[in-house]
Amino acid sequence: MDWKFLKTLRFEELNLDKEDQDILNSLANRLQDNYPYHSQLYAGQMIKPPHPLAQAAQWMASFVNPNNHALDGGRATSGLELEVVAELGQLMGYKQALGHLTSGGTMANLEALWISRKIDSNTTVLANELAHYTHSRMTEVLGIPFKSMPADVVGRMDLPELKRVLTELKSQGKHATIVATLGTTGTGSIDPLEDIIILAKQFDARVHVDAAYGGYFKLAELEAYSKSHFQAIQHADSIVIDPHKHGLQPYGCGAVLFKDPSVGRFYKHDSPYTYFTSTDLHLGEITLECSRSGAAAAGVWATMQKFPLVPQGLFAERLNHSLRAAIGLHRLALDFGYHSLPPALDICVFSTPGVKASLLSAQNRDFFERKASEGIHLALLKLKPEQCPWSIEWDVEELVVLRSVLMKPEHNDPDFWKAILS
Repeated sequence: MDWKFLKTLRFEELNLDKEDQDILNSLANRLQDNYPYHSQLYAGQMIKPPHPLAQAAQWMASFVNPNNHALDGGRATSGLELEVVAELGQLMGYKQALGHLTSGGTMANLEALWISRKIDSNTTVLANELAHYTHSRMTEVLGIPFKSMPADVVGRMDLPELKRVLTELKSQGKHATIVATLGTTGTGSIDPLEDIIILAKQFDARVHVDAAYGGYFKLAELEAYSKSHFQAIQHADSIVIDPHKHGLQPYGCGAVLFKDPSVGRFYKHDSPYTYFTSTDLHLGEITLECSRSGAAAAGVWATMQKFPLVPQGLFAERLNHSLRAAIGLHRLALDFGYHSLPPALDICVFSTPGVKASLLSAQNRDFFERKASEGIHLALLKLKPEQCPWSIEWDVEELVVLRSVLMKPEHNDPDFWKAILS
């Protein structure tokens, strides 16, 4: 996107004086120092341009400046948030979800793990070694044990090792909270949730699904493996999904959902100066965060009016374009003689041709820099030997590879794939 439009804002309509205008003109100049996130040529980090409707809805609500902690501060937007949560719950297959919006996936995952600890203070959190680092960090905050589960060569949690650890915990009289990731942030890998659910029942474990990145893909045309595990999400105890990733929202907007609404009892607290204007549910009564922007709820609600969360709808088709883009780039990379991991979602991980890990890493760093100089922005990722299915000579401990996150429908373009790989 050309950020010069920031300099054309009609300041007089906002009742800004000359000093205010000068400050904002200076800010507009500072904001030119950004990567072109809105451009087709940006396929690096997980930064998806918010839809203009979401931005407009948030901007409109910001003039009210609602606080969705209590109905006193956000009557209209609290209602919008409850509608949004109900629809997100329906998307995941929950009949009556309890949940709310958060500032992002970190806070949402913290709440899910906090509820697990409240239910059983003797729980141990088990997560894929490729899961987001927030889980190990938040277990430190909560003071509960965490154990990393190894991943296989395509990034999925190792089921035999998971069963072994669950058996060991059971012998010690302990329970587990299993975090299943539907898609990992590095490679977009899908943990075998359907099998994890079965193991969880055998060992009386809770299951939390971190679908912060991949959750909306439940609507997409997934291949059989991924589809079966996304269908199993309805059996999870809690789910995190981030509208500020594939949900077309500005940062920060995450969401946490609980299958059993009765877990709301764990949030109970006394606030005599807050919850006195209504006997209806105040969202602050089921959140750890206190003040929360109601404008985020307005943005999600407005976007869902335009793009309903239904299979084969406009929103789902946008996701399908991203899937096809990743598959197309992967296949073309193979045609070019590159190494490439089969994508589960819309993340394509590949490497320039070669055998020796140290040389490949150097080549891939050079490739990354060269593409950036051409205006094409990718990302880098480090893989360990056990996470890499290619025939590589491992003279170093890690392999630096190229990573492309194809979040935009316009990434589904063969000419763009050729431009990346040439």
